[in-house]
Amino acid sequence: MIEPTVLAAIQSSDHILCVSHVSPDGDAYGSLLGMGWILRHLGKTPVLAMHDPTPKEFQYLPGASAIIGAKAVADHYDLIICLDASSIDRMGAIYRDAHRQLPLLVIDHHITNTRFGTINWVEPICAATCQMLVALADALETPLTGPLAECLLTGIVTDTLCFRTSNTTAEVLEAAMRLIRGGADLATITQRTLNQRSAAVLRLWGMALSQMSLEEGVIWTTVSRQQLKAAGDLTSEGQLSSTLITAAEANISATFTEKLDPQGRPTVECSFRAKPGFNVGSVALALGGGGHPAASGCTLSGTLAEVTATVVPMLKQVRQG
Repeated sequence: MIEPTVLAAIQSSDHILCVSHVSPDGDAYGSLLGMGWILRHLGKTPVLAMHDPTPKEFQYLPGASAIIGAKAVADHYDLIICLDASSIDRMGAIYRDAHRQLPLLVIDHHITNTRFGTINWVEPICAATCQMLVALADALETPLTGPLAECLLTGIVTDTLCFRTSNTTAEVLEAAMRLIRGGADLATITQRTLNQRSAAVLRLWGMALSQMSLEEGVIWTTVSRQQLKAAGDLTSEGQLSSTLITAAEANISATFTEKLDPQGRPTVECSFRAKPGFNVGSVALALGGGGHPAASGCTLSGTLAEVTATVVPMLKQVRQG
């Protein structure tokens, strides 16, 4: 159920900043853009911002060209809406000190959410934040058609791997059916987001897979900044962890991707996946990140060698249950 405070915050605000998480996925873009379409329908003036540039697989989404980066974000808004992010640091450089005095509405489905907003609407039973926005659109009398339907179905499809994850419930399927009736093309969305990858991503995977390790049911690999550049100036590893977890011998997968923080210091983005019965969300939460039992992540300071030496033993300790 949507709390009245959520609806009141949206209805009483006009100039609204919407943001999602760093290293964004389909649910991040789908919920960000979907919220934008809901707010426009209500006559609001939303500003959509992301820490990272929009990757090619999501540039086709209606409204994606209007997403701005951190440098273009203003200091004052009536309301900030954070979508699909489990902790405050996941907003990256978009959210800064000047925003801390502004009302912050958090809309998220991760069980590890830290309730960091002024108002928090968190629904772990939902498979995607975009599923939550289907209910929000209903509450705000916004038709689930056209661009809104396309954006929201994108988030549901990508977060459920096209309805293959264990949290795909009848309610998820019902939400998807409504969006398809509203004009969203399931086949096209699946093809663009799940069934195709750039040659650059495949090139990167070739390098990363050649150095993967498998020990005690945990499979992992590292991706250096040099490899990202050599593959084609990529900014992410292309959700390689979701492919690693398909190994029959593995219960848990991890990718460790080298980045730099705004001060130029080494950091590592960690992405975890798990088969049913194993909870990698607990590891991510312990490390300051978040997510789901089956899919989670965090960003840690340090080199690839330092971070893997710390994290891999923790993953090996995760037991079924």
